[in-house]
Amino acid sequence: MTTLRPLPLWAGRTVALLGILAVALSLRTAVTAISPIIAEIREDIPLSSVGIGVIGALPPIFFALSGFLGPWAARRFGLEGAIGVSIVIMVVGHLVRAFSGSFGVLLAGSALALIGIGICNVILPPVVKRYFPDRLGLVTATYATLMSISTALPSLLAVPLSDTLGWRFSLGIWAAVAGVALVPWIVLITRHRRAAAAEADDDAHVDVADAALERRLWHSPVAVAIAITFSVSTISAYSAFAWLPQILVDIVGVTPGVAGSLLAVFAIAGLPASIVAPILVSRLRSPAWVIVAGVGFFVAGYLGLLLAPGTLTVLWVLLIGLGPILFPVCLVLINSRTRTHTGSVALSGFAQGIGYTVGAFGPLLVGVVHDLTGGWTAPLIGLLVVSLLGIVGAVILSRPAYVEDELAR
Repeated sequence: MTTLRPLPLWAGRTVALLGILAVALSLRTAVTAISPIIAEIREDIPLSSVGIGVIGALPPIFFALSGFLGPWAARRFGLEGAIGVSIVIMVVGHLVRAFSGSFGVLLAGSALALIGIGICNVILPPVVKRYFPDRLGLVTATYATLMSISTALPSLLAVPLSDTLGWRFSLGIWAAVAGVALVPWIVLITRHRRAAAAEADDDAHVDVADAALERRLWHSPVAVAIAITFSVSTISAYSAFAWLPQILVDIVGVTPGVAGSLLAVFAIAGLPASIVAPILVSRLRSPAWVIVAGVGFFVAGYLGLLLAPGTLTVLWVLLIGLGPILFPVCLVLINSRTRTHTGSVALSGFAQGIGYTVGAFGPLLVGVVHDLTGGWTAPLIGLLVVSLLGIVGAVILSRPAYVEDELAR
């Protein structure tokens, strides 16, 4: 792999760095802002349990859909323009949710916010490749960490804001956060258009996606391996968020309150690793051992819950929480295994589209297997087996290869 000489982060790209970090702080707010205050919302908007379940199922569905919308947005608006448009959609979605008076409007606002977030998910890796090809690991680690913070902040602030200023303000405030993130992207869009008009931007012709390339990615072992690795992470993560508390209540015997605390342990566990893993991947000749480590964390955690659930329960949850380091690893690989911005956009949409689609089915399949068997042994074994599929990705990705080179053969 070619190694570029690192430049200072602020070397003519301060606005891009601020834009990436600012939008990262908005990339999970719509996911976690609503569930803590659902009781307050139900006082004004009738919500059935099914309706609440539908809202909870929206994130992976629309993130998967955005895996295919993202490359289209890049073709239509360019990288910077696609981010700008997505932020606007995100802001509108937050505001529609805040002012909604019915379930349908609340659902529509959630869908808009999640589509905006999902397209940003797809476009950010190519943007990092465009502005920071010499700092892929560091910048990816930083924005992945901020994404984790954007997951936690709404959960922490939703109830206090709702109690003080009402649930509408608690939902609507995240539109302001996204709106602030729009400012640096307006600057970047203006700069890019001026440069393109003056024919001074040598990359102007490569910052859009290639529909033909997107259709051929199934023939790239690297692309398929990254999609598999991404899928392993998402199916375990979404299954844990949906079912881990109930699993712990049933097989360990903890109270729901303790189970909720252990879910927080799961969510926080991967934060330090998400900082280290992308930097390691960008510096190591092969990412295979980092992927194997992520798979190993999942396997060890599931084995612990299967064989000794009441012993070292916190450790088993902690290990499962370390498994999703595969997510930031894949974000780095999307850039480090493509030669062009075109390839990066196509691969990002491909891997995330497949990964989030699989993630959306994860909680459903776990629930179905649990209902069929009447216990949690079979679902945990299933998750363990799925985790082992990550080894396939590690083996394929152990060889240095680029997506474009594979498709040119």
